[in-house]
Amino acid sequence: MAVAERVGSALRSRVGRRPNFPALLNETFDNHEREGRRLQMQGRVAALTVIFFLVAIVAPYPDFLYYQALVVFFILTGFVPVLMDRIGRLKSWHMYVFVTLDFALMTFMLIHPNPLSPVEYPPQFALRFQTSIYFFVLISSLAFSDQPKLVLWGGFVGIVCWLVGIAWLATLPGSVIYSPIGGGAMDITSRIALIADPELVDLSVVLQNVVVFAIVAVILAAGVSRSRRLVWRYAALERQRLNLARYFPQATVDQLARNDVPLTQIRELKAAVLFADLVGFTRWSERHTPAETISLLREVHGLLEEAVFRHGGTLDKFIGDGIMATFGTPEPLPQDSLNAVSCVKAIIDDIAGLNARRLARDEEPVQVAVGLHYGPVVVGNIGTERRLELAVVGDTVNAASRLEESTRALGRMAVISDAVVADVVARYPEATDGLLRGFDALGANHLEGRRQDVAIWASKERLVPTDSRPPRRPLRA
Repeated sequence: MAVAERVGSALRSRVGRRPNFPALLNETFDNHEREGRRLQMQGRVAALTVIFFLVAIVAPYPDFLYYQALVVFFILTGFVPVLMDRIGRLKSWHMYVFVTLDFALMTFMLIHPNPLSPVEYPPQFALRFQTSIYFFVLISSLAFSDQPKLVLWGGFVGIVCWLVGIAWLATLPGSVIYSPIGGGAMDITSRIALIADPELVDLSVVLQNVVVFAIVAVILAAGVSRSRRLVWRYAALERQRLNLARYFPQATVDQLARNDVPLTQIRELKAAVLFADLVGFTRWSERHTPAETISLLREVHGLLEEAVFRHGGTLDKFIGDGIMATFGTPEPLPQDSLNAVSCVKAIIDDIAGLNARRLARDEEPVQVAVGLHYGPVVVGNIGTERRLELAVVGDTVNAASRLEESTRALGRMAVISDAVVADVVARYPEATDGLLRGFDALGANHLEGRRQDVAIWASKERLVPTDSRPPRRPLRA
């Protein structure tokens, strides 16, 4: 599954960049095939090195020197595709040419008489050594290419080259040809005499070798093809995980991959809900081009998204120039409120850093308003079978939105509810002082659209006054 792991890693590395999935997968396969060619070369060298020493054992001196020289030549030619690939000159059709040359050279080596042999024997006698088994070394190494068509091509040209070699032997003067078709029944004495003839070309043995070689080539190609399909399926699953990772932190994605119950069932739980919004964005966009507007949105959205994920939150949705995020969905954790408040402080710091960079580029600073509330929410899929959406709804969501809107009237960058603070104090009292050092307690305040007042805390960081519509009832700052 090494290929699948690389596909998954490549996809995960592009989270948030909306990669072109087919192009990305093709790129991954291209890289894998490039690695396969290196592995093929390494396997080829290892196998031929073994054969180099093997021929010294099975062939007499000085016969084996000829075969060893051809083996060395084979080893050297195996480096050619890798070197061409390294300099960027290798084309896909080149591999088919190299495979054809390999089998042609192998056929020549196995059938042509050895010029170093002190004993002259008929060329047909080479068939007695069953040297065609070395073809299986070449065809098996092609499996590393991860290209079923190349494996099938190797099987095809291997059979053609071997049959051409056999045809050459059969046409030599004195060749004795035995065919399994129409050969007739032979007694044991005649059969032994036929086998003993050094110029025999036994087509029954040739047929067996060719058929078995073809079967092996087809099996290898089928195995390579199945491996590619498995990688595609694995990549499709990783693509689903990638889509989930656009909304959830990685730990939540892993959990949902193991169990999708949190998505299929409507559940009520407690969570922290965060809204963040660009202040004065409408007026800002009036003064800038659409390209500049999109650039700013991407920059701010990326910053907010990263802060949410860094603190274990879930990105529920982008809302125009803002976002909605939750801490505690789809599975609540004890530290959700703590993470949410930490995220608010991180957004404040990150926006300050962003503005420093924008000022260095002679660009206007931006203002982001943040609202945070903690309480019960309802989580689950809503919609139809054709279009589903994971939704977080409830009064807590509405209150968090109103808290974010109240930042304009208060002139504060972030407003969080006392419900969030109370949960942090109850669970992590030791972290309370440091966490709330950047906030002021403002007591109960009225939020537009709500009957009951909400006790709030506001960040010490101020917003530049805007033309925001004042609330129906004054807020106590």
